[in-house]
Amino acid sequence: MVSSAQPAAKRVAVLTLGCARNETDSEELAARLAAGGWRITDDGENADVVMVNTCGFIEQAKAESIDVLLDAAGTGAKVVATGCMAERYGDELAESLPEADAVLGFDHYPDMASRLDDVLAGRKVASHRPADRRKLLPLAPADRQGAAAVVPGHSRTQQASEAADVAGAPAHLTVLRHRLSEGPVANLKLASGCDRRCTFCAIPSFRGSFVSRTPEEILAEAAWLAADGVKELNLVSENTTSYGKDLADPAALEHLLDRLAATDGIEWIRLSYLQPAELRPGLIEAMLRIDKVVPYFDLSFQHSSAQVLRRMRRFGSTESFLALLEQIREREPRAGARTNVIVGFPGETEADVEELMGFLSEARLDATGVFAYSDEDGTEAVGLDGHVEEDAVAERVTRVSMLVDELVSQRAADRVGETMTVLVESVEDDGVDGRGAHQAPEVDGSIALVGEVDGLCVGDFVTAKVVDSHGVDLVAEVVEESW
Repeated sequence: MVSSAQPAAKRVAVLTLGCARNETDSEELAARLAAGGWRITDDGENADVVMVNTCGFIEQAKAESIDVLLDAAGTGAKVVATGCMAERYGDELAESLPEADAVLGFDHYPDMASRLDDVLAGRKVASHRPADRRKLLPLAPADRQGAAAVVPGHSRTQQASEAADVAGAPAHLTVLRHRLSEGPVANLKLASGCDRRCTFCAIPSFRGSFVSRTPEEILAEAAWLAADGVKELNLVSENTTSYGKDLADPAALEHLLDRLAATDGIEWIRLSYLQPAELRPGLIEAMLRIDKVVPYFDLSFQHSSAQVLRRMRRFGSTESFLALLEQIREREPRAGARTNVIVGFPGETEADVEELMGFLSEARLDATGVFAYSDEDGTEAVGLDGHVEEDAVAERVTRVSMLVDELVSQRAADRVGETMTVLVESVEDDGVDGRGAHQAPEVDGSIALVGEVDGLCVGDFVTAKVVDSHGVDLVAEVVEESW
């Protein structure tokens, strides 16, 4: 007698650590797994497999990835490590972390469902063996589009065959995606990898050389996201200002923004990860001209001392960065601006720290992330002279962070009296919260809405006047109904 019982669903919990690019990679993986018969969940306690999309950027992120993998092992589920840390360390990580049942790299992504089938069945899956991914793509950017290398989040002939069969995906959308979160905001990847050789950064070695997604691929995904209720697109990559360098169009990003703005349902378009040395006047003009592109500049300064920047193998100075900000604010005085800075880089002097603090005081940024320098495996900075003592680095980080807290609070207070559009992101019994155009998701503070808030829903846009500030956060009174 043949049993009619259906096989139990295979459940995989997908946990994501690190940056917005990792989040888009997880949604690609989730779609591949769903197409392979896996049920996606965020409940590690009741999953058959917990897959952790790790971060391998800095020491603190790597430590967090290890902790999450160990916690996952405590659930009794099979544990799979993937993502940047798994790609970067591969079999070395597997050897040092026997709690993980498999350590899989980017080359496993197209067949991830089958690999998880193997893990669940107890079959041994060979761990990823790391290699410099910059060697997988041609040296000349113009030759990269036709390369067959696996690049997470990109259409490649080897990866695209199943895309048309995925429920809900447009026939021409050749990148699989399954949203792991709800809400009116979504990240949209423009490119992967990086061609820069910053001495503190290992990302190019495990993410590979820079390669753009095609405009058609991006536009199709934007339309798909809009149909799912997304109102704001957060455009992400390792280096957004390089977009199109491999597409034979020097103004590819400007042209893409115009076409994205024509997507029905999308109201805000936000650019992240802008390289100051590559921020062309034409791109600034496009960002401030196109109505749906919010006037928000996420500028990767890293420092302002010219001598520190040279040792970082970057370009710029206090004077040039201030001039860039002035150029933007001449066109749009209320434009948002944020950055990250590294304190304690080898060779940094007290004079450099004072210059950085002076720059931050003049720059009037809405948000600034302050990071302590740490040696990263395989980077040039490890071998530089002039390493700063750990205690001195910590003291400098504290000093700069205290100044930043004061400066961003002042900048928020300066916005009291402004009338701005606010995207509603949370409607709870204890209040309604949203963000303004100058605030990126999760990192730049929020706006508590007061006044006529009854009836507001997540995803609504309202016009509100800022009436108070608390640190980086604002309080704004609704003055116009939602749209």
